[in-house]
Amino acid sequence: MTKDLKIGLIQLSKTADVARNRGRLAEEIRKAASAGARLIVNQELHDSLYFCQTESVDLCDLAVEIPSESTDFYAALARELQVVIVTSMFERRAPGLYHNTAVVFEADGSIAGVYRKMHIPDDPAYYEKFYFTPGDLGFHPIDTSVGRIGVLVCWDQWYPEAARLMALQGAELLVYPTAIGWESTDTDEEKDRQRNAWMIVQRAHAVANGIPVVTVNRVGHEPDPSGATNGITFWGSSFVAGPQGELLYEAPTGSEAVKVINVDMNRSEQVRRWWPFLRDRRIDAYEGLTRRFID
Repeated sequence: MTKDLKIGLIQLSKTADVARNRGRLAEEIRKAASAGARLIVNQELHDSLYFCQTESVDLCDLAVEIPSESTDFYAALARELQVVIVTSMFERRAPGLYHNTAVVFEADGSIAGVYRKMHIPDDPAYYEKFYFTPGDLGFHPIDTSVGRIGVLVCWDQWYPEAARLMALQGAELLVYPTAIGWESTDTDEEKDRQRNAWMIVQRAHAVANGIPVVTVNRVGHEPDPSGATNGITFWGSSFVAGPQGELLYEAPTGSEAVKVINVDMNRSEQVRRWWPFLRDRRIDAYEGLTRRFID
């Protein structure tokens, strides 16, 4: 029998009002659940604006502990709707020690697992190294009632090593909460290149590992509080790709979207029989991958 999994994607714009953001998110999660979603995926740092456009110690006040009132909110929602929810939080681990952390809630409201973002960018308007300590939990899938999920976060999506390590540990799909967008001074051609590269590299992870990929991005313009840039226009384009990289759904670039996609989870088995990449890996010849560069 085909193992179908209905996956809900929540692509929203955000405000500075955390309570309002959570309230709206809860409404949309309920809609996705009512449409049959059993797994619901949210974008990166969904409770607030993307605060990493500027460096300010005061913004560390947005961080929350795990567990806390914030996790209780999403735990109650998962329990009420009996769905698995992937969330993305600014974690306060200890005074002055913070992570960019995905928390996965089981359908009974318990925390199924946690992933701390491993690759941390430091670029204009994406000053994440100022806030986030690199993850120390490694690349390990999270077991849930809907399957084994390889949860990674945003900048992780550019690294095939991360996707591969999740797949080698039995991840049945890869999930990427994301916050990425355009800088206003780039040409339209450059903007297209960036967005297309972003989609291509993740669809390639699906192909190389023979498993679906689910990516949920922010959407809308968020100004730079410092005024140093013109802010970020998040390009949306949340999508689901099948195990051959085929696009099962792509959200719009300029508007919010809540969508439930049916994914045939048994298809991966057949695709891996046709394209046995895991069988043919030369694991005896990859030692150089653990080096920064080979001269």
